[in-house]
Amino acid sequence: MTSTSSPTDASDRWHHYGTSSTRRRAVGRLYWDWYQRRGPGDELLGDLAGRTVAELGAGAGHQAAYVASELKAVRVIAIDSSAAQHSRGRGLYEGVLGLDLVHDDAAAYLQDHPFSLDVAYSIFGALDFSDPQTLLPAAAVALRPGGTLVFSTLAHYRTGAPPETECRPADIPTRMPDGSPGTMQRWVLESTVWMKLLDEHGFDLVDSDTVHDPGPDGAALVATSLFRARSRGRHVL
Repeated sequence: MTSTSSPTDASDRWHHYGTSSTRRRAVGRLYWDWYQRRGPGDELLGDLAGRTVAELGAGAGHQAAYVASELKAVRVIAIDSSAAQHSRGRGLYEGVLGLDLVHDDAAAYLQDHPFSLDVAYSIFGALDFSDPQTLLPAAAVALRPGGTLVFSTLAHYRTGAPPETECRPADIPTRMPDGSPGTMQRWVLESTVWMKLLDEHGFDLVDSDTVHDPGPDGAALVATSLFRARSRGRHVL
């Protein structure tokens, strides 16, 4: 899909993200943890040969390009709502065979493409920055019966504060395209809240885990929650 929005969209809260590294960043495997160095990898997605896969909140498409080129998926749809990130992804990976870079809201795209996916995944992506009460039902619509949803998310706030015990977001600071301060919403939820949401919106939990990492060179410890679930095949709206 060709974006109709400019990469300098004044409302784009991801405009500055990743601008210090716009060159191709080779990914040798999938990492699901915050620091991208520990825990399980590609195996969480299962055998992707001949499958259709979507990354929800793909950013510049580094992981999606790896899935398309190395894991034998027939099609990988890298969805991101940021015009700037979508533009970077096209500049880096538009020639990757089987990769489709889509500029759209993840929930809107999923709702418009029912029963079209075998696997959907998010690595600190759309499931962190979209209301899961909207995005999870949309994912259940788009996945074929028995399709797999895999995602990683913060197990606690980066400040060390505990996660929310209800499905509610927090406002976190960001920079607007013109450099002025802004905020965006992020959902940092307790594992039991995620499990309840998955069940309510048409998924059976397959497994979950937590990856703890003290961080490189004395950086702050950040724990990552991992979830893998299967769609019950209901057309949830």
